[in-house]
Amino acid sequence: MKRRDFLATGIHMGVGALALSGATRRTFAAALPAEITAFSAGDLSTAIASRQVGCVEVMRAYLERIRRYNPAYNAVIGMLPDDECLTLAETADAELARGQYRGWMHGMPHAVKDLTPAAGLPYTSGSPLFEDRIAEQDGAVAASMRAAGAIFIGKTNVPEFGLGSQSYNPVWGATGCAYNPELTSGGSSGGAACGMATQMLPTADGSDMMGSLRNPGAFNNVIGFRPSAGLVSGDDPFSRTLSTSGPMGRNTADTIRLLHTLAMEPGPEQPAALRQALPEPDEYRPLEPAGLRIGWLGDYEGYLAMEPGIMELCESNLATLEANGAIVEPVMPRFDMAELFQCWLDLRNQGRIGMREYYENSDLRPLLKPELVWEIEMGYELGADDIYRANAIRRRWYAEVNRLFGSYDFLMLPTAQVFPFPKTTPWPSEIDGRAMDTYHRWMEVVIGGSLAGIPVINVPAGFDAGGRPMGMQVMGPFARDRKVLEFALGWERVTDHLARRPDMPAV
Repeated sequence: MKRRDFLATGIHMGVGALALSGATRRTFAAALPAEITAFSAGDLSTAIASRQVGCVEVMRAYLERIRRYNPAYNAVIGMLPDDECLTLAETADAELARGQYRGWMHGMPHAVKDLTPAAGLPYTSGSPLFEDRIAEQDGAVAASMRAAGAIFIGKTNVPEFGLGSQSYNPVWGATGCAYNPELTSGGSSGGAACGMATQMLPTADGSDMMGSLRNPGAFNNVIGFRPSAGLVSGDDPFSRTLSTSGPMGRNTADTIRLLHTLAMEPGPEQPAALRQALPEPDEYRPLEPAGLRIGWLGDYEGYLAMEPGIMELCESNLATLEANGAIVEPVMPRFDMAELFQCWLDLRNQGRIGMREYYENSDLRPLLKPELVWEIEMGYELGADDIYRANAIRRRWYAEVNRLFGSYDFLMLPTAQVFPFPKTTPWPSEIDGRAMDTYHRWMEVVIGGSLAGIPVINVPAGFDAGGRPMGMQVMGPFARDRKVLEFALGWERVTDHLARRPDMPAV
């Protein structure tokens, strides 16, 4: 049996079936990295289930790495004591010994994003308002991963309330980029992306409103996938809400595995057809570039400000696609992009209505970050006509995106408008001499996918001369999540960006 086939099969086999022949076990073991924390999540899953490694052994390896490197990066926060983590791992080993296998994440250490409740762990959302809050029960995302066998050891860091693509807050501090801890990891899933890229976590969950899975994926050279609206359990599939939960991975195969966990069962209001559009994880196949039609949106013909070097780096990757037979064409939507951004602002600011209670409390308002205060105040100025107009613009954007997909298999553009910047900088106030008039204007490049509610994946694009990572967004039609993920699998075959690992700081 080929190693690839063994791994694909092993994910779906029970513990008894994974007590494989000695020859297969030796072949698999010989192909694994020397360090447990260097295993991909898929390999780690198979190694645990086939008893190549024990859950306690895995836990010790990850705790040691976290204690060694996390002080420099600050990616994993709110951790349980080591002895509690090891006790949970012992229980997972005992379950395997009894033939009880919970799922592909059985015995794997996991830290849940701090915007998501996980029973018994801190749930601060990075806000001093909730500095002492402990979740009483799992949210939908955490419950799915716990059911798959994950051992929760802590949380991953976020911006305050997840606002802004820079993971800093007054409760836990700032998270550094995996490739330079003095730079930002992005956000809001910054702790998640950094934790994976530094091999302190096997895989990571996140969420995405304004690029919060994609931007940290780009800034840490990992995969971040924003699914079609409504695909992940607990999401509302009918309103195409601006925010959705989603998976991250050190590679696309791991991202696919976690997506299937998060989308495992449709909720009572979710159309089963959306979930049923996904095959089983081992049925995905890399999409060959030959013959693919790629629409390159770039910087929307100069509309978006871009830090020098980003367009050139991305276009060098497009040349690789073309060399492998893809057809790449520059394309500009028939749309007023400034109007689209105003639509985004109005819908985003309207969403702050649930936070007015904090703003209107004179004791609590000083504890809110200034950017949140600004959004709440902008929300007060919105009238019914503004929201009606914003939704009308959004419907026209749906139609335009669908028109473009009539000519192209995928639409692509950079994942961010700047390379990772110092983590002491709250947000870039200018890009290449152009002032940013809001605290999130510098991430305007991601709103097209968010507003359309379509699947978007960040794939690595490489590094600049200073070693700063960048990524590219690949967008596909609504509910064509499989197609987007298979493109990313094919991308890994024609590029080697993921092979470049961080130089970890000496400790």
